[in-house]
Amino acid sequence: METSGNVAIAFGLTLLAGLSTGIGSAIAYFIRRPKIVYLSFSLGLSGGVMVYVSFMELLPDAADSVGEPLSLLFFFAGIAFIGIVDLLVPQKENPHNLEGLEDPKRPDQTHALTRTGVMTALAIAIHNFPEGLAVFASALSDPRLGLFIAIAIAIHNIPEGIAVSMPILYATGNKNKAFFYSFFSGMSEPAGALVGYLLLMPFLNANSVVLAGTLAFVAGVMVYISFDELLPMAHSYGHGHLVISGVVLGMLLMALSLMAL
Repeated sequence: METSGNVAIAFGLTLLAGLSTGIGSAIAYFIRRPKIVYLSFSLGLSGGVMVYVSFMELLPDAADSVGEPLSLLFFFAGIAFIGIVDLLVPQKENPHNLEGLEDPKRPDQTHALTRTGVMTALAIAIHNFPEGLAVFASALSDPRLGLFIAIAIAIHNIPEGIAVSMPILYATGNKNKAFFYSFFSGMSEPAGALVGYLLLMPFLNANSVVLAGTLAFVAGVMVYISFDELLPMAHSYGHGHLVISGVVLGMLLMALSLMAL
């Protein structure tokens, strides 16, 4: 497995996923209410891709390298890790949907709105950190997997960018300030990739167990994100059949693309 040559690709894909929060912020400049139908379908598609990759690629590859018991240990460790991250960040400051963020607020709420936006940016930055590790480790193992995971996480990050920028935009009227905080929250993903690089690279050439364990760990992180965030968020907008269509299509596209490559 040629890992050293994939480092630049892995960092680039992680940067792409992180910058998608800025896309969400840019969208917030031009629309007052996201198209919920498109959002529900996209989130379902993203969840389908991440679940399929986790169970059909990352976890089996890890099991082939280190055995099923150890790969499952790393898998559930990944779930536990991202679950703890979620618990440490208050739900109020870590929104998983756009509810209540699409309408302008009263002028007397300016301070509260600004604080909401800043705290949301910090919470999402913390939450995005392991996602950056997920993209980086996957791309390090196989750039094609890294690409699909980066796209799936980018779709997930767009509404997060909206959630960060909208309160600040309505409170201050400053588009640049709103964009900055959104950009800041997304940059935690390349930071996660950098930490992954510093921790993993000294061991990868000497010990494939490290990469296999990381991939199983990443699979756990992505399964948690899909079931705890993406799919509940998508269903919350009331388009259940469209969501499951997105999930199935995401799995199908992922299956076909992996067979073709």
